[in-house]
Amino acid sequence: MTLSGNQKRKMRSAARLYAVQALFQMEQSSQTVDQIKVEFLDHRFGASYDGAEMTEGDPEHFATVIDGAVNYQAPIDQMTDRALAAKWPIGRIDPTLRALFRAAGAEFQDKSVPPKVVITEYVDVARAFFPDGKEPSFVNAVLDHMARAARPEAF
Repeated sequence: MTLSGNQKRKMRSAARLYAVQALFQMEQSSQTVDQIKVEFLDHRFGASYDGAEMTEGDPEHFATVIDGAVNYQAPIDQMTDRALAAKWPIGRIDPTLRALFRAAGAEFQDKSVPPKVVITEYVDVARAFFPDGKEPSFVNAVLDHMARAARPEAF
């Protein structure tokens, strides 16, 4: 079965949402990156819960984001800290936002995805987690700063 461009984009978007959830779960538990990947790929992608079907995610993109976030966590966190206000280092922000910034930071390392696409996608993820809050605007500002630092040639 060949997927359309729209289907591929939806699967990558779902993979990003799952990546944020997985990174959050890793921080809150003692699970390893390999345990998290198995759990999400085997039990969350396309699963059905209480009659609601979970979206199928792009497993390769999910793994790339998770691996990048874990392997480059220190430089990603430093980049995030520079984008945050001095009184709000990454350790003080909401753990969901921390996971989101780490996932997006991993994608900024990947030159195949335009930074503006990464920003748009993760602002959408922020809207999914914080539908009524100011967090999506905050995420947009922080990611714009991070993207310009990581990929200045794209701006």
